[in-house]
Parts: sequence; structure tokens; C-alpha cells
Amino acid sequence: MFKKILPLNLIISMRMFGLFIVLPVLSIYALNMPNSSHTMVGIIIGGYAITQMLFQVPFGTISDKIGRKKTIVIGLIIFAIGSLIAGLATDVYTLLIGRLIQGAGAIGSVITATISDVVHEEERGKAMAIMGGSIGMAFALSMVAGPTIAAHFGGVPTLFFFVTFLALLSIFILIKYVPNPPVIKHTYLESDKFKLFENRDLMKMNITNMLVKGFMTFAFMIIPIVLVKTYGWEKAELYKIYLPSMIVGILAMGPAAMIAEKKGKYKLILLLGVFFLSIAYLLIGMSHTSMLFSAGIIVFFIGFNMQEPILQSLASKYAKVHQRGKVLGIFNSFGYFGTFIGGFVGGMLLDFTTLSVISYGIIILCIAWAVMIISMNNPAKTKIAYIHLDDTDHTKHQELHELEGCKEWYINDTEHVVIVKYDETKTNEDAIRALIK
Repeated sequence: MFKKILPLNLIISMRMFGLFIVLPVLSIYALNMPNSSHTMVGIIIGGYAITQMLFQVPFGTISDKIGRKKTIVIGLIIFAIGSLIAGLATDVYTLLIGRLIQGAGAIGSVITATISDVVHEEERGKAMAIMGGSIGMAFALSMVAGPTIAAHFGGVPTLFFFVTFLALLSIFILIKYVPNPPVIKHTYLESDKFKLFENRDLMKMNITNMLVKGFMTFAFMIIPIVLVKTYGWEKAELYKIYLPSMIVGILAMGPAAMIAEKKGKYKLILLLGVFFLSIAYLLIGMSHTSMLFSAGIIVFFIGFNMQEPILQSLASKYAKVHQRGKVLGIFNSFGYFGTFIGGFVGGMLLDFTTLSVISYGIIILCIAWAVMIISMNNPAKTKIAYIHLDDTDHTKHQELHELEGCKEWYINDTEHVVIVKYDETKTNEDAIRALIK
């Protein structure tokens, strides 16, 4: 499994690293440009997310038609062009155009779907958790790398040029090392097609992703502005908050992902994450010194890093195989919408009210968010049977729809097997084999 997903994890990690690395310093950089404002800074920080949101599902649909790898190449080229434009920008409007083009290369859900395609069902949760951990590590490393590179190697434009290089390197890795996904036949019932938005647990996960990303974007907007403008820090000193945040984030990430994936305690980890986020914004709202503000930021990254690695994995567990690409596309669209709202609305609010008022409003949202998570169902664990097509009567496959305990089945043409997901309390592999023998 690791050999299959390693290059894909590397690609998505480099791409997310490229998006994250500018966040610690972008707000103060954009704010110093002519004709800038908090609102414009918020749009620049979150602007890439609105094009990400708009293009997630179209890119997923294109990948179904022309193939995953070709679609990822197109997205990486668009991302590289946007990064180059942002690096060359000398005004806020050109910078915004570059950020919007960056977001138009919306291949996150396509990469996630590719990982789902190349690993077996029982390995998928682990693969998703590894991917989430890789994104979390990229996030943590970017916290230190961004301010350090910007301070010593030519400022924020250098970061964008570095990101352009990473996008081109990702294309090479994709072509050279990523295997072609297997050919899957989705054998669902017609009545299953339009039930996506009827799944309440999926909608709650979508809202959760939106809130996580929104609060994250707002945090990245206020950190450099408050520390530099209010408390007189130098931009080169920002690593002093990002480095401890990275360390505690990494320490929180591993145990949280392990408890969620191995023990099935997804709701517990999500609730703990919400708790830490609410405490973080309480400290931020009460802060009158840089020390108290910094403590709030460190607590924030504990909560964020607890949740981020498990979100994709948990969302995919609520989806059937024929829904997975669309489900993850919609899930990521909600996340990017949250990113945009966190920057845009957060920037506007900063122009009209105080950080304390905004922080207390976020705490109220966190309370409602926790209540919603409590009402979610933990995804049920299932058994999986792999049956070679030559051992089955193809005319009997449809009878699996009527078998009690059969949750889902489909055909992997590449490996020439029928894959059946079932509830072991209601049926077993022997009964499934006997039915389609």
C-alpha cells in the first residue's frame, strides 16, 4: 500500500505546502501594498479558496472522463501559472489574480479519489489517515519555512517562485511514479444515485470541514497583523510563534489520528478539537499582551492539527464507491468555501469591529458545532470479501442487492474480482460466495 500512495502523498503534500507556506506572512505583505485594506487582505488570503470551491466538482467529473493523471497534470500547470503571477505581482489586484488562478487548479479531490482507487477497501481508512497526516506535516513545516524563507531570501515573492517549482516537480513525480488507477465498474441501484444530500452525517462533515478551514484562515490573517502592528514584532520574529505551534501541532496530530482510526473514536477527537479551538479564541479575545495572544495561537494549532488528519478519511467512510469522487469534491468545496469566508468575512469584520467581539462570536459557533457533532453517527465497521470473477455466475450478481447485510458491491476489472462490503452480524463470506457461485 505504502508504495502505491507514497508518490501521491508527496504530490498533495507539496501542493498543500505551497498553499500554506505563504499564509504566515501573506497578510502583512498584502496590507503594505498600495490601496490595500483588511477586507482586501482577507479576499487575497481566502480568494484562492473560492475558485477551488467552484472547480472541485468539475475537475472530479473531468477525471472520470479523461483519467485521473491527465486531470492532475492540468491542475498542477494551472497552479504553477497562478503561483508565478502572484510572485511577479506589485499590486494587490495582480496578487489577487494570481491567487484566484492558483485556486483554479482544484485537484485535491482528484488526488484523494486516486488514492481511494489504488488501495484495497480495508486499507483505505489507513491510506486516508496517512494522507491527512502528510497534509498536517506539510502544514506544520510551512509554519516555520514561510517566515524564515521570506525573511532571509527575498520576501514573499520568493515563496511564490518556490511554489511554482514544487508544482512542476509534482508533475514529474506524477508521470514517473504514480500507477494508473484500476478500472472499476460501479454496480449501484438507480435509486442510490440522488441520495447524496440526504445523508445527514455527510452534511455534518461538510459543515465541519467548512468551519475548520474558516477558523484556520482567520487565524492566519490575524497572527502577523496583530503581532507586527499591535505588539511591534518584526516579521523575521514570527517563527517564534510558528515554531512552537508546529511542535505542539505535530505532538497532538499523531495520538489523535491513532485514537480516531484504530479505536473508532472519531467523534471524540472532533469534539476535543472544537474544545481547543474555542479555548484558543477565548484566549485571543481576552489578550492584552503578546504572550496571552501567542498562547491562544498555540492552543488553536493543537485543535486544528487534531482534526485535520482525520477529516478526509471520515468523510469517505460515509460514501459508497460510486459516490466517493463526488462526495470528496463536495466535501472539499465546503472546506474551500470556509477558507474564503474566513478570510473575506474576517477581513470585513476587522474593519468594523474589534478582535475580541469576533472571537466571542466564534466561541458561540463552536458551541453549536459541538452539539452538531454529538448528533453524528460513528461510521460502522464492515467486512470485505474479494471473490474472483471466474468463481461467480455473472447473472447472479444483482442478487447481492437483496442480500441482508450487503452494504455495497462492485467489480474491479483490473484485478478481475467482485468486491463485497457486508455487515458480519447479518451475513458472512460463505453465504455471499454461495449466492453468486
